Amino acid sequence: MKHFLRMFVQVCLYFYCKCLWRCLKFMVRKLTGQCELQRICYNTKPGAARTMKIEASLKGSKSKRLQTSVSVHPDAIEKTIDDIMELKRINPDINPQLGVSLQACLLQIVGYRSLIAEVEKLRREPYDSENPQHEEMLLKLWKCLKPNLPLKARISKQWCEIGFQGDDPKTDFRGMGLLGLYNLVYFAEWDTEIAQQVLSDSLQPKYREVTKKELSQFSKAEWEKKKFDKAIGYSFAIVGINITDLAYNLLVSGALKTHFYNVAPEAPTLTHFQQTFCYLMHEFHKFWIEEDPLDIMEFNRVREKFHKRILKQLQNPEMALCPHFAASESLINM
Repeated sequence: MKHFLRMFVQVCLYFYCKCLWRCLKFMVRKLTGQCELQRICYNTKPGAARTMKIEASLKGSKSKRLQTSVSVHPDAIEKTIDDIMELKRINPDINPQLGVSLQACLLQIVGYRSLIAEVEKLRREPYDSENPQHEEMLLKLWKCLKPNLPLKARISKQWCEIGFQGDDPKTDFRGMGLLGLYNLVYFAEWDTEIAQQVLSDSLQPKYREVTKKELSQFSKAEWEKKKFDKAIGYSFAIVGINITDLAYNLLVSGALKTHFYNVAPEAPTLTHFQQTFCYLMHEFHKFWIEEDPLDIMEFNRVREKFHKRILKQLQNPEMALCPHFAASESLINM
Protein backbone atom coordinates (compact mmCIF):
# COMPACT_ATOMS: atom_id res chain seq x y z
CA MET A 1 0.00 0.00 0.00
CA LYS A 2 2.82 2.39 0.91
CA HIS A 3 4.56 1.60 -2.35
CA PHE A 4 1.36 2.31 -4.29
CA LEU A 5 0.88 5.66 -2.52
CA ARG A 6 4.47 6.63 -3.16
CA MET A 7 4.12 5.82 -6.84
CA PHE A 8 0.81 7.72 -7.00
CA VAL A 9 2.37 10.82 -5.40
CA GLN A 10 5.34 10.66 -7.82
CA VAL A 11 3.01 10.42 -10.83
CA CYS A 12 0.96 13.36 -9.57
CA LEU A 13 4.09 15.44 -9.00
CA TYR A 14 5.35 14.58 -12.48
CA PHE A 15 2.18 15.73 -14.23
CA TYR A 16 1.88 18.77 -11.96
CA CYS A 17 5.45 19.89 -12.70
CA LYS A 18 5.03 19.15 -16.40
CA CYS A 19 1.83 21.21 -16.64
CA LEU A 20 3.31 23.99 -14.51
CA TRP A 21 6.41 24.14 -16.67
CA ARG A 22 4.35 24.40 -19.86
CA CYS A 23 2.24 27.16 -18.30
CA LEU A 24 5.37 29.07 -17.32
CA LYS A 25 6.80 28.70 -20.84
CA PHE A 26 3.53 29.98 -22.31
CA MET A 27 3.52 33.02 -20.00
CA VAL A 28 7.17 33.86 -20.70
CA ARG A 29 6.54 33.63 -24.44
CA LYS A 30 3.60 36.01 -24.17
CA LEU A 31 5.64 38.46 -22.10
CA THR A 32 8.81 38.37 -24.21
CA GLY A 33 7.33 37.63 -27.62
CA GLN A 34 9.99 34.92 -28.06
CA CYS A 35 9.81 31.14 -27.99
CA GLU A 36 12.19 29.12 -25.82
CA LEU A 37 14.55 28.43 -28.73
CA GLN A 38 14.85 32.16 -29.43
CA ARG A 39 15.52 32.99 -25.79
CA ILE A 40 18.25 30.35 -25.60
CA CYS A 41 19.99 31.49 -28.79
CA TYR A 42 19.80 35.19 -27.91
CA ASN A 43 20.72 34.90 -24.23
CA THR A 44 23.26 32.08 -24.15
CA LYS A 45 26.71 32.33 -25.67
CA PRO A 46 27.78 29.79 -28.35
CA GLY A 47 29.21 26.49 -27.22
CA ALA A 48 28.11 23.67 -24.96
CA ALA A 49 25.87 25.82 -22.77
CA ARG A 50 23.74 26.87 -25.76
CA THR A 51 23.77 23.58 -27.66
CA MET A 52 22.84 21.48 -24.63
CA LYS A 53 19.94 23.80 -23.81
CA ILE A 54 18.71 23.65 -27.42
CA GLU A 55 19.00 19.85 -27.36
CA ALA A 56 17.04 19.61 -24.10
CA SER A 57 14.38 22.00 -25.40
CA LEU A 58 13.87 20.04 -28.62
CA LYS A 59 13.78 16.66 -26.87
CA GLY A 60 11.34 17.97 -24.26
CA SER A 61 8.98 19.53 -26.78
CA LYS A 62 5.40 18.24 -27.07
CA SER A 63 5.82 18.36 -30.85
CA LYS A 64 7.02 15.11 -32.42
CA ARG A 65 8.61 17.07 -35.26
CA LEU A 66 10.79 18.95 -32.81
CA GLN A 67 11.62 15.82 -30.83
CA THR A 68 12.86 14.01 -33.94
CA SER A 69 14.85 17.01 -35.19
CA VAL A 70 17.83 15.96 -33.03
CA SER A 71 18.14 12.65 -34.89
CA VAL A 72 17.78 13.69 -38.53
CA HIS A 73 20.37 12.93 -41.19
CA PRO A 74 23.04 15.66 -41.49
CA ASP A 75 21.89 16.38 -45.06
CA ALA A 76 18.38 17.17 -43.77
CA ILE A 77 19.43 19.80 -41.22
CA GLU A 78 18.65 22.83 -43.40
CA LYS A 79 15.12 21.56 -44.11
CA THR A 80 14.71 20.76 -40.41
CA ILE A 81 15.60 24.37 -39.53
CA ASP A 82 12.95 25.59 -41.98
CA ASP A 83 10.41 23.25 -40.38
CA ILE A 84 11.26 24.52 -36.90
CA MET A 85 10.94 28.16 -37.99
CA GLU A 86 7.59 27.40 -39.62
CA LEU A 87 6.30 25.43 -36.63
CA LYS A 88 7.32 28.19 -34.21
CA ARG A 89 5.95 30.87 -36.56
CA ILE A 90 9.27 32.69 -36.72
CA ASN A 91 9.94 34.92 -39.71
CA PRO A 92 13.48 34.07 -40.95
CA ASP A 93 13.77 37.48 -42.63
CA ILE A 94 13.23 39.25 -39.31
CA ASN A 95 15.31 36.71 -37.33
CA PRO A 96 18.13 35.68 -39.74
CA GLN A 97 20.66 34.98 -36.97
CA LEU A 98 18.34 32.46 -35.30
CA GLY A 99 18.52 30.08 -38.26
CA VAL A 100 22.32 30.28 -38.27
CA SER A 101 22.49 29.58 -34.53
CA LEU A 102 20.03 26.69 -34.68
CA GLN A 103 21.89 25.17 -37.61
CA ALA A 104 25.20 25.30 -35.72
CA CYS A 105 23.59 23.61 -32.70
CA LEU A 106 21.92 20.90 -34.77
CA LEU A 107 25.16 20.17 -36.62
CA GLN A 108 26.81 19.51 -33.26
CA ILE A 109 23.90 17.47 -31.87
CA VAL A 110 23.46 15.31 -34.97
CA GLY A 111 27.23 15.08 -35.43
CA TYR A 112 27.67 13.74 -31.90
CA ARG A 113 25.21 10.93 -32.62
CA SER A 114 27.01 10.14 -35.88
CA LEU A 115 30.36 10.10 -34.08
CA ILE A 116 29.05 7.55 -31.57
CA ALA A 117 27.97 5.33 -34.48
CA GLU A 118 31.38 5.66 -36.19
CA VAL A 119 33.31 4.95 -32.99
CA GLU A 120 31.06 1.99 -32.18
CA LYS A 121 31.66 0.54 -35.64
CA LEU A 122 35.44 0.67 -35.12
CA ARG A 123 35.11 -0.80 -31.65
CA ARG A 124 33.11 -3.76 -32.99
CA GLU A 125 35.54 -4.49 -35.84
CA PRO A 126 38.09 -7.07 -34.66
CA TYR A 127 41.75 -6.90 -35.57
CA ASP A 128 42.41 -9.21 -38.52
CA SER A 129 46.00 -10.28 -39.10
CA GLU A 130 44.98 -11.34 -42.63
CA ASN A 131 43.94 -7.77 -43.45
CA PRO A 132 46.90 -5.85 -44.99
CA GLN A 133 45.54 -2.50 -43.77
CA HIS A 134 45.33 -3.71 -40.18
CA GLU A 135 48.85 -5.11 -40.35
CA GLU A 136 50.15 -1.89 -41.90
CA MET A 137 48.69 0.18 -39.07
CA LEU A 138 50.21 -2.09 -36.44
CA LEU A 139 53.67 -1.86 -38.02
CA LYS A 140 53.22 1.91 -38.29
CA LEU A 141 52.66 2.04 -34.53
CA TRP A 142 56.00 0.32 -33.96
CA LYS A 143 57.85 2.61 -36.38
CA CYS A 144 56.43 5.75 -34.74
CA LEU A 145 57.31 4.64 -31.23
CA LYS A 146 60.60 2.88 -32.04
CA PRO A 147 61.95 4.63 -35.16
CA ASN A 148 65.55 3.56 -34.52
CA LEU A 149 64.84 -0.05 -33.65
CA PRO A 150 63.72 -2.36 -36.49
CA LEU A 151 61.15 -5.02 -35.68
CA LYS A 152 62.85 -8.37 -36.19
CA ALA A 153 59.66 -10.29 -36.94
CA ARG A 154 55.90 -9.79 -36.99
CA ILE A 155 55.53 -12.31 -34.17
CA SER A 156 58.10 -11.18 -31.65
CA LYS A 157 58.69 -10.56 -27.96
CA GLN A 158 59.74 -7.05 -29.02
CA TRP A 159 56.09 -6.01 -28.89
CA CYS A 160 56.37 -6.15 -25.10
CA GLU A 161 58.76 -3.19 -25.36
CA ILE A 162 55.85 -0.92 -26.29
CA GLY A 163 53.50 -2.42 -23.76
CA PHE A 164 51.74 -5.36 -25.38
CA GLN A 165 51.28 -8.51 -23.31
CA GLY A 166 52.71 -11.11 -25.65
CA ASP A 167 54.48 -11.69 -28.94
CA ASP A 168 51.34 -10.99 -31.05
CA PRO A 169 49.47 -7.73 -30.30
CA LYS A 170 46.30 -8.84 -32.10
CA THR A 171 45.08 -10.63 -28.97
CA ASP A 172 45.22 -7.41 -26.95
CA PHE A 173 42.77 -5.59 -29.23
CA ARG A 174 39.84 -7.88 -28.44
CA GLY A 175 38.18 -5.50 -25.97
CA MET A 176 38.24 -2.33 -28.09
CA GLY A 177 38.72 -3.77 -31.57
CA LEU A 178 40.27 -1.49 -34.18
CA LEU A 179 39.38 1.58 -32.11
CA GLY A 180 42.25 0.86 -29.73
CA LEU A 181 44.73 0.56 -32.59
CA TYR A 182 43.42 3.69 -34.33
CA ASN A 183 43.89 5.73 -31.16
CA LEU A 184 47.38 4.41 -30.40
CA VAL A 185 48.55 5.07 -33.97
CA TYR A 186 47.07 8.59 -33.94
CA PHE A 187 48.81 9.37 -30.63
CA ALA A 188 52.13 7.98 -31.87
CA GLU A 189 51.93 9.70 -35.26
CA TRP A 190 50.56 13.14 -34.39
CA ASP A 191 51.85 13.62 -30.86
CA THR A 192 55.05 11.64 -31.40
CA GLU A 193 57.34 13.41 -28.94
CA ILE A 194 54.89 13.10 -26.04
CA ALA A 195 53.95 9.52 -26.98
CA GLN A 196 57.61 8.46 -27.01
CA GLN A 197 58.23 10.21 -23.70
CA VAL A 198 55.21 8.55 -22.07
CA LEU A 199 56.40 5.18 -23.40
CA SER A 200 59.91 5.77 -22.04
CA ASP A 201 58.59 6.82 -18.64
CA SER A 202 56.28 3.80 -18.45
CA LEU A 203 59.24 1.46 -18.86
CA GLN A 204 61.37 3.02 -16.16
CA PRO A 205 61.54 1.62 -12.63
CA LYS A 206 60.90 4.34 -10.12
CA TYR A 207 62.76 4.42 -6.85
CA ARG A 208 60.55 5.17 -3.90
CA GLU A 209 61.52 6.23 -0.41
CA VAL A 210 59.89 4.12 2.27
CA THR A 211 57.44 5.89 4.57
CA LYS A 212 56.68 4.94 8.16
CA LYS A 213 53.20 3.84 7.21
CA GLU A 214 54.44 1.60 4.39
CA LEU A 215 57.28 0.27 6.53
CA SER A 216 54.71 -0.93 9.04
CA GLN A 217 52.86 -2.82 6.30
CA PHE A 218 55.83 -4.63 4.72
CA SER A 219 58.92 -6.38 5.93
CA LYS A 220 62.26 -4.93 4.93
CA ALA A 221 62.78 -7.70 2.37
CA GLU A 222 59.38 -7.07 0.79
CA TRP A 223 60.03 -3.36 0.59
CA GLU A 224 63.46 -3.83 -1.00
CA LYS A 225 61.74 -5.88 -3.69
CA LYS A 226 58.95 -3.36 -4.23
CA LYS A 227 60.87 -0.11 -4.21
CA PHE A 228 62.62 -0.95 -7.48
CA ASP A 229 59.65 -2.85 -8.91
CA LYS A 230 59.15 -2.06 -12.60
CA ALA A 231 55.43 -2.63 -12.09
CA ILE A 232 55.35 0.90 -10.70
CA GLY A 233 55.46 1.74 -14.40
CA TYR A 234 52.82 0.29 -16.73
CA SER A 235 52.31 -1.35 -20.10
CA PHE A 236 51.97 1.55 -22.55
CA ALA A 237 49.85 -0.17 -25.23
CA ILE A 238 47.59 -1.96 -22.75
CA VAL A 239 46.96 1.28 -20.87
CA GLY A 240 46.30 3.00 -24.21
CA ILE A 241 43.59 0.44 -24.98
CA ASN A 242 42.22 0.92 -21.47
CA ILE A 243 42.10 4.71 -21.87
CA THR A 244 40.37 4.13 -25.20
CA ASP A 245 37.68 2.30 -23.23
CA LEU A 246 37.45 5.24 -20.84
CA ALA A 247 37.11 7.72 -23.73
CA TYR A 248 34.50 5.48 -25.38
CA ASN A 249 32.38 5.36 -22.22
CA LEU A 250 32.63 9.13 -21.79
CA LEU A 251 31.41 9.52 -25.38
CA VAL A 252 28.51 7.06 -25.20
CA SER A 253 27.31 8.35 -21.81
CA GLY A 254 27.10 11.88 -23.23
CA ALA A 255 29.71 13.24 -20.82
CA LEU A 256 31.91 14.40 -23.73
CA LYS A 257 29.15 16.61 -25.14
CA THR A 258 30.45 19.50 -23.01
CA HIS A 259 33.92 19.14 -24.51
CA PHE A 260 32.92 18.51 -28.13
CA TYR A 261 30.25 21.22 -28.22
CA ASN A 262 32.95 23.67 -27.09
CA VAL A 263 35.76 22.59 -29.42
CA ALA A 264 33.89 21.57 -32.59
CA PRO A 265 32.17 24.56 -34.28
CA GLU A 266 30.14 22.12 -36.37
CA ALA A 267 29.91 18.32 -36.23
CA PRO A 268 32.50 16.59 -33.98
CA THR A 269 34.53 14.06 -35.94
CA LEU A 270 36.65 10.98 -35.30
CA THR A 271 39.69 13.27 -35.28
CA HIS A 272 38.19 15.20 -32.36
CA PHE A 273 37.73 11.91 -30.52
CA GLN A 274 41.32 10.86 -31.22
CA GLN A 275 42.65 14.23 -30.05
CA THR A 276 40.65 13.76 -26.86
CA PHE A 277 42.26 10.34 -26.44
CA CYS A 278 45.71 11.94 -26.76
CA TYR A 279 44.79 14.42 -24.05
CA LEU A 280 43.43 11.69 -21.75
CA MET A 281 46.49 9.52 -22.32
CA HIS A 282 48.87 12.34 -21.44
CA GLU A 283 46.82 13.47 -18.45
CA PHE A 284 46.49 9.91 -17.12
CA HIS A 285 50.26 9.52 -17.31
CA LYS A 286 50.75 12.65 -15.21
CA PHE A 287 47.99 11.56 -12.83
CA TRP A 288 49.62 8.14 -12.42
CA ILE A 289 52.89 9.79 -11.41
CA GLU A 290 51.08 12.12 -8.99
CA GLU A 291 49.23 9.21 -7.37
CA ASP A 292 52.51 7.33 -6.91
CA PRO A 293 50.89 3.87 -6.73
CA LEU A 294 52.68 1.08 -4.94
CA ASP A 295 52.44 -1.26 -7.91
CA ILE A 296 50.43 -2.06 -11.03
CA MET A 297 47.79 -3.80 -8.91
CA GLU A 298 46.53 -0.31 -8.04
CA PHE A 299 45.77 0.49 -11.67
CA ASN A 300 41.98 0.10 -11.38
CA ARG A 301 41.86 2.37 -8.34
CA VAL A 302 43.92 5.07 -10.06
CA ARG A 303 41.89 4.75 -13.27
CA GLU A 304 38.59 5.10 -11.42
CA LYS A 305 39.86 8.15 -9.56
CA PHE A 306 41.05 9.67 -12.84
CA HIS A 307 37.67 8.91 -14.44
CA LYS A 308 35.84 10.75 -11.66
CA ARG A 309 38.21 13.70 -12.02
CA ILE A 310 37.47 14.00 -15.75
CA LEU A 311 33.71 13.66 -15.17
CA LYS A 312 33.85 16.47 -12.64
CA GLN A 313 35.70 18.70 -15.11
CA LEU A 314 33.10 17.97 -17.80
CA GLN A 315 30.30 19.21 -15.54
CA ASN A 316 31.56 22.73 -16.27
CA PRO A 317 29.64 23.89 -19.40
CA GLU A 318 32.66 25.93 -20.51
CA MET A 319 35.07 23.01 -20.25
CA ALA A 320 37.33 22.05 -23.14
CA LEU A 321 39.59 19.14 -22.23
CA CYS A 322 42.24 20.00 -24.79
CA PRO A 323 41.99 23.75 -25.48
CA HIS A 324 44.95 23.67 -27.87
CA PHE A 325 42.66 21.81 -30.29
CA ALA A 326 39.74 24.21 -29.73
CA ALA A 327 38.18 26.12 -32.60
CA SER A 328 36.71 28.74 -30.28
CA GLU A 329 37.26 31.59 -32.74
CA SER A 330 34.79 29.94 -35.13
CA LEU A 331 32.10 30.00 -32.47
CA ILE A 332 31.92 33.79 -32.26
CA ASN A 333 29.35 34.34 -35.02
CA MET A 334 27.12 31.33 -34.35
